[in-house]
Amino acid sequence: MRLDKFLKVSRLIKRRTLAKEVCDQGRIAINGRPAKASTKVGVGDTLAITFGTKIVEARVELLQESAKKDLAAQMYTILSETRREGGDPSMDDSDEDEA
Repeated sequence: MRLDKFLKVSRLIKRRTLAKEVCDQGRIAINGRPAKASTKVGVGDTLAITFGTKIVEARVELLQESAKKDLAAQMYTILSETRREGGDPSMDDSDEDEA
């Protein structure tokens, strides 16, 4: 499954176009490597997503083409959420990880 679609279906990011933009800005890494929107995501992959000053690390648990809100939360496990110094607070999309 494409990274941008996974982010939208799992509701880590609300809209697929926004997920694509975040990928294009280099704010997402899969298993430590920068990822484009078209990068394939697999079960067990670790995603690092930068939302302004917050970095969220999540592990992919399940792939679904579409998911209701309850199932979307089961598609990933949050491994850590950390704040980093020197981030641009205006880029903080922290509301995007809410379902």
